[in-house]
Amino acid sequence: MEILKAVLFGIVEGITEWLPISSTGHMILLNELVSLKVSEEFYSMFQVVIQLGAILAVVLLFWKQIWPFGRKDNVEPLTRRGIGAWIKTDIFKLWFRILVSCVPAAVVGLLFDDELEALFYNYQTVAVMLILFGVAFIVIENRNQEKQAKITSLNEITYRLAFWIGMFQLIAAIFPGTSRSGATIVGALLLGVSRTVAAEYTFFLAIPVMFGASLLKLMKFGLAFSSQELVILAAGMAVAFLVSLIVIKFLMGYIKKHDFKVFGWYRIVLGIIVLAAGLFEVI
Repeated sequence: MEILKAVLFGIVEGITEWLPISSTGHMILLNELVSLKVSEEFYSMFQVVIQLGAILAVVLLFWKQIWPFGRKDNVEPLTRRGIGAWIKTDIFKLWFRILVSCVPAAVVGLLFDDELEALFYNYQTVAVMLILFGVAFIVIENRNQEKQAKITSLNEITYRLAFWIGMFQLIAAIFPGTSRSGATIVGALLLGVSRTVAAEYTFFLAIPVMFGASLLKLMKFGLAFSSQELVILAAGMAVAFLVSLIVIKFLMGYIKKHDFKVFGWYRIVLGIIVLAAGLFEVI
């Protein structure tokens, strides 16, 4: 039964990690409905480390765009001959910008992770942030209807722009229910980035962020897993990986023809449900 629950958690993680609707908010609701019979320490680690499965889907789908070595399709080699011909400087530059975006959330997470979890991991914060960023999606998309995006490729993202996108990601690191992808996409859209580029940059940005967050949680929990805990974690990660493959492909196709407003309305409805459920002591 616990493995089946882990599979369900993996499905929800694989869907909500990439759609800008808050994986944390959905995980909180799901845990109230079908809570895993594990220790609080393990669950705190599980709900973060399960995201590694989702991250591996990004690595697989976008391997050619994120791996900075190889002679094939090397549009900007370091040198024309020798080892430098195998180094893709354009991808290295992309990773440097991604690291700049990671700095704000990484610093705050390392210094204040436990304090932020104690202060803000509650249904009130989740509900408010779901609603606020839902409204933000609708307002920004309405504003952008008559505007052309200034940034239409990843190479056009400057270090300054990368930093400000990272500041939006910081909001998600502090306030659960914001959605990491939701915050960075809202920030990127607000700063003039196209929907497709905003989504792709958000996917790539998740790689170091989630690896770092998972490592931090694993270090705090330790590696003394019971056999049951190990199976639960592996099942959740595997399912999150498979579901993420489908969801990422869906989202990239969807935003080529549609905007993000439907996700904004969904967030608002979900936020109201979370708030009502908390007020009536359902959660």
